[in-house]
Amino acid sequence: MAKAAPKKAPKQTPAPGIQQEDIFIKGARMHNLKNIDVSIPRNKLIVVTGVSGSGKSSLTMDTLFAEGQRRYAESLSAYARQFLMRMDKPDVDYISGICPAIAIEQKVTTRSPRSSVGSMTEIADYIRLLYARIGRTFSPVSGNEVKKDSVSDVVDYIKALPLKSKVQIIVPLTTRFGRKLHEELDILMQKGFSRVYVRGMNDNRPLRIEDMLADPDSLKKIPAKEIYLLIDRIVTKDFDEDDLHRLADSIQTAFYESEGDCFLEIDDDQIRQFNNRFELDGIKFEEPSPNFFSSNNPYGACPVCEGYGQILGIDPELVVPNRKLSVYEGAVACWKGEKMSEWQKNFMRQAAKVDFPIHKAVSKLSDREWSILWDGTPHIEGIADFFKMVEQNLYKIQYRIMQARYRGKTTCPSCKGSRLRKDALYVKIQNTDIGELMHMPASDLNQWLQQLQLLPHEEKIASRILIELNQRVKTLLDVGLGYLTLNRSANTLSGGESQRIQLTRFLGSNLSDSLYILDEPSIGLHPRDTDRLIHVLKNLRDLDNTVIVVEHDDMVMKAADHIIDMGPLASHLGGEVIAEGNYESIIHNPQSLTGKYLSGALKIEAPRVRRKANGYLELTECSQNNLKGIDVSFPLGLLCVVTGVSGSGKTTLVKQILYPALLRELGESGDRPGLHAELKGDIKSIAAVELIDQNPIGKSSRSNPVTYIKAWDEVRKLLAKQPLSKMRGFAEKHFSFNTDGGRCDTCKGDGEVVVSMQFLADVHLVCESCKGKRFKDEVLEVTYRGKNVSDILELSVDESLEFFKDEKKIADAIRPLSDVGLGYIKLGQSSDTISGGEAQRIKLASFLGKGAAKDKMLFIFDEPTTGLHAHDISKLLQSFNALIEKGHSIIIIEHNTDVIRSADWIIDLGPEGGAGGGNLLYAGAPDGLKKIKESYTAQYL
Repeated sequence: MAKAAPKKAPKQTPAPGIQQEDIFIKGARMHNLKNIDVSIPRNKLIVVTGVSGSGKSSLTMDTLFAEGQRRYAESLSAYARQFLMRMDKPDVDYISGICPAIAIEQKVTTRSPRSSVGSMTEIADYIRLLYARIGRTFSPVSGNEVKKDSVSDVVDYIKALPLKSKVQIIVPLTTRFGRKLHEELDILMQKGFSRVYVRGMNDNRPLRIEDMLADPDSLKKIPAKEIYLLIDRIVTKDFDEDDLHRLADSIQTAFYESEGDCFLEIDDDQIRQFNNRFELDGIKFEEPSPNFFSSNNPYGACPVCEGYGQILGIDPELVVPNRKLSVYEGAVACWKGEKMSEWQKNFMRQAAKVDFPIHKAVSKLSDREWSILWDGTPHIEGIADFFKMVEQNLYKIQYRIMQARYRGKTTCPSCKGSRLRKDALYVKIQNTDIGELMHMPASDLNQWLQQLQLLPHEEKIASRILIELNQRVKTLLDVGLGYLTLNRSANTLSGGESQRIQLTRFLGSNLSDSLYILDEPSIGLHPRDTDRLIHVLKNLRDLDNTVIVVEHDDMVMKAADHIIDMGPLASHLGGEVIAEGNYESIIHNPQSLTGKYLSGALKIEAPRVRRKANGYLELTECSQNNLKGIDVSFPLGLLCVVTGVSGSGKTTLVKQILYPALLRELGESGDRPGLHAELKGDIKSIAAVELIDQNPIGKSSRSNPVTYIKAWDEVRKLLAKQPLSKMRGFAEKHFSFNTDGGRCDTCKGDGEVVVSMQFLADVHLVCESCKGKRFKDEVLEVTYRGKNVSDILELSVDESLEFFKDEKKIADAIRPLSDVGLGYIKLGQSSDTISGGEAQRIKLASFLGKGAAKDKMLFIFDEPTTGLHAHDISKLLQSFNALIEKGHSIIIIEHNTDVIRSADWIIDLGPEGGAGGGNLLYAGAPDGLKKIKESYTAQYL
């Protein structure tokens, strides 16, 4: 079939008033963009802002970045291009002045338990390389450095001897493969060797092998272990080049013949041994290589935990649940009862012999004392010995129950959580092994790198690695993550932390003349840390990069060189450029909704009357991670905000202690709560607790907003009632993309097929059978008010409310999505294109839709303002108030100052992140926080 001739691309001349070097987008029509022209100045920091759904991502990601990617794809091989040419070009007339583009999207990715902060930032890769190149191995027996001698080391030693020294190069004679001595000598003679040497015999003169073989009786008199093979004899002098070649050959022969040894006898009395095997103290050590230090490689991973750092074993936190108690007071939970208490009594009787304090609280024991309690000594049996006894009695049911009671995920006893094989920790740089580095907070690692003192040759080897390492560690500090350790598992990070780690990976590479597009990098950042982020973005710009940030934060907008405000509203009511220019011009533009919020003409008013609590939950002695044994009360029946700088302990307190502890009290299963003494208060007044986080709304790509809020069932019923459906015998299942019948058989209702690209990211192509419509042609012929099932899925939430205004059940089910500020998303939008903040608000909408059926629930939100404009935050606060009016309680982890001001109760942690945090600075009404001088939150309110 003949193809139509391609249209000629319009000549790309910039519009009047546009600088030649600017990036110019002509006629952008992606999604809801209304054929707009935009000029973006090069090498500047540009903020694209506007209400959620106004077209910011359509302009930056789906138009600008997509075109940058397409142009890159054109440079690839024909094989790769055969797939990529089918990728849709962005719907735009042309883009001129574009440079290589890098996008850092705001997505919560599912992470493997192997993934850590070090691997995500690539810092661990450079540390592995550093240890492989300049690390020194030390023997655990003697503490001496393990060295492998080379031929040049032996030559240098001989050259350093006094002139006219007599040197004999000898190696021990060994009989191999069960051969007798005369047979071995015969083989050596055939190889070209002519003399052997027996120390202390024949006046230390060599013996000829030929003579020895001629007199077999003489062989019997010589102890075999004292015979050495003479390789060469020399007298030291000023060696010329030929002499040195001969010397090196002889030494190489010695190493080969003895399988790694070379002995020098100097002046008939002194013996010096060299070996080219990597061994010392009778131990053969592995030579360092990058894989030797990798927990993701079978060669380097700890064989016990396989590189996870944790195993299923006896959990110390279950064995000693209350560390405030001493051994005398019964801190060891398994040493209770008539029979088992004998272990406690025996331990206490013997404790004085090993100087163990039985009246000291377990939390205050030193490392040595804890080791005695857990592992015991030759004189005293500890907890580990107790569980060995339990293991030996597992044929009795009561011992099986006891073992199960104290089993849990625990730090691997072999690698102590370093994830690496034991001998990898024998390699050190400046007395520090790689395990210690991986457990250091990034701020301490930075200090270690600055104080590193290397020898000149090590400096030469490591200089490039250290440049890359320093750059990445500095960026990690600049984005406010100096409190994280490199070994911290990725699945324990908050949404904001994982976003900024992704940022570190890209920003640490120091590219120039590139286009960086960042989607809300300030997510999860306290205003104190946003200042640091702005500094990072400006540094990136100063390397001659164009930095485009999709952002709502007013601090970032103030720092921007240029602002593009999209709007005026979301979805079909947006898609236009409302205002362009610097911060001042946006503030004074009467059309700009953003400008009105920035100038204070519009603002989120703090409530005049704060609600009173109708009960409290109290956590005592919280000491998980960096929390400093704090007692915290959470009020019920109102809006409680937990705030503080990044890393101050908010996620630990709420998600790792309060949420699992409350689940346990309510009789539901969940993770084990973090370290705390007890949870008390009005627990019975809560029927259920819901954690609404930023994880995706569904595991399948077919999962979407309309199915998640259970509104699709009503739409399917409506379509099944249409006359054509009845004629063709279509039931509700024919309008589902999760069951066979009506969905497209090729893409199984996905609307796209995925092509695996081996070394590149997978390519998602529109399904050729259904053209992305997800359903079979005969099903698509069924319509309601002129729209078929595929058209309905393409409607935005706000459009669908208008479309289904006569269908009350459907409209009521969809309305909560609009109430939480998601009026712009499509009903059928795939869950893997939905950001973390949007996923969280869809979950909130599903509860609002159900009327939160259960009595008095507690809702916990992790940064619900992610991705929200100030205009949408006011809508979100209305949704929260609606839940509270129904009798529910809300706890939010948040940094947004508008939300903090709107709270009824504030819990402020800090003052710093990591080790400098974990203290309760303030708990009470927002007005009182301003008096707390050490609180960074107070300074920004």
